[in-house]
Amino acid sequence: MSLRHAVCLSLLISAALATTSNAATVGREQDIVDLKLGQRVMVDDGTCPAGQVKEVRGSKMSDKGVVRVSSCVARYGPKSK
Repeated sequence: MSLRHAVCLSLLISAALATTSNAATVGREQDIVDLKLGQRVMVDDGTCPAGQVKEVRGSKMSDKGVVRVSSCVARYGPKSK
C-alpha cells in the first residue's frame, strides 16, 4: 500500500469518527426516535442536578432493538476566562 493510499484511508476514518462522536441535544427523551448502537444523545429535561445533563446511550442490541442506558454527566458549556 502506498503512502498516498494510507493517508487517504486515515483521513477517511478520522472524518467518519469525527462525525459520529458529536452528541445531539434534545429537550425530552421521547424526542429520540431512532437511537443507534453507540450513539449518545444529551437530554436537557431538568431531571439531573445543576451543572449536569442526562446522557442517553445505545448500549447493546436485544431482540426488541437497541437498549437505552441513561446517566447524568457534566454539562460542557462555553469556556470562560
